[in-house]
Amino acid sequence: MKKFWSRLLKTCAGIAILGVAGAATYLQHPLFGALPKGERLARIERSPHYADGAFRNQIDTPMLTTDQSEWSMWRETIFGERGHPRPPGAIPAVKTDLKALDPARDLVVWLGHSSYFVQLGGKRILIDPVFSTNAAPVPGANRAFEGTSIYAAADMPEIDALLISHDHYDHLDYPTILALKPKVRQVIVGLGVGAHFEAWGYDMRVVSEADWNEAVALSPQLQIHVTPARHFSGRAFTRNQSLWVGFALVSPERRLFFSGDSGYGPHFAEIGQRLGPFDWAALDMGQYDPRWANVHMTPEQAAQAAEDLRTRVLMPEHVGRFSLAPHDWDDPFKRIVAASRVRRYALWTPEIGQPVYLAGQPQKFSSWWETVHADAPRKVASDHDI
Repeated sequence: MKKFWSRLLKTCAGIAILGVAGAATYLQHPLFGALPKGERLARIERSPHYADGAFRNQIDTPMLTTDQSEWSMWRETIFGERGHPRPPGAIPAVKTDLKALDPARDLVVWLGHSSYFVQLGGKRILIDPVFSTNAAPVPGANRAFEGTSIYAAADMPEIDALLISHDHYDHLDYPTILALKPKVRQVIVGLGVGAHFEAWGYDMRVVSEADWNEAVALSPQLQIHVTPARHFSGRAFTRNQSLWVGFALVSPERRLFFSGDSGYGPHFAEIGQRLGPFDWAALDMGQYDPRWANVHMTPEQAAQAAEDLRTRVLMPEHVGRFSLAPHDWDDPFKRIVAASRVRRYALWTPEIGQPVYLAGQPQKFSSWWETVHADAPRKVASDHDI
């Protein structure tokens, strides 16, 4: 009997050792990127937003707003009682030929979740593109909704600027970044995020890393302002070694704002006063939960942030393609419609791939989420159908 227990113990120990060794090996995969070091780290250490070895939010921002541990929170999120975080059928979409769009027309095309194709001031800009069908380091852990994966890097025209708000997997996608490399003329990211691009073989002469409230000139007529957000960063176990940001795109004709991932805070009013009023804004209003209320906004908070920014138009962000929170997948759309009824801005809700034009012409947007049913046929229209 003693021999049996001895063999069992040795077997379990061997399995545990192999598991640890396998995990350690997997963590060397290039998709995890790299941490800042050398001159990049020295520059980070000079930032007023970096202290005690990590970036800090402008106001106190505990990751958790409950007494439970982070492990128990994620265990409950994954295995606990959930609503309907995934749609019952395919999401409707429009496959617009982005290469055929007139670059002189200012427009935005939502590509799902927080990904956007933008034309402004004659430049083509891509923000937080994720063309993979899984936004996580573990296969199958965060699958895209059916019908939302209609674009790939091959569908993109030459990109004047690639903007990345932070290094989480649903915003900085390793396969997408590699595939886009031949098409990207300039990259603009927060401090420290350049370490990932360097590890992935980008020419660092085209990568600009900026701190909050700094700006990068894309042309004499187009400024990219890197703005504060209220969030966190990290791709493995080390957090907040790179900066999470939003972006304000400012041309002589128009001002656009992308929040990236962000909880609500006074930074929206500050950005609105300094860089607004905005013609158009996309704000984080999905993936919310009372347990992490500081780092993502509810739709009602996003409505208030839109007022703080003094934007003329609001569009939902961080919705419609991936589910990271246990609320119903369509809850953000329903709630932002209700929250926007008494606001001064216009709410635009295009389908994935549908161009929205910024010159003021009349446009119609449907409540497309109401058409998603288990028995509904998959709809992927071409741009000739709209």
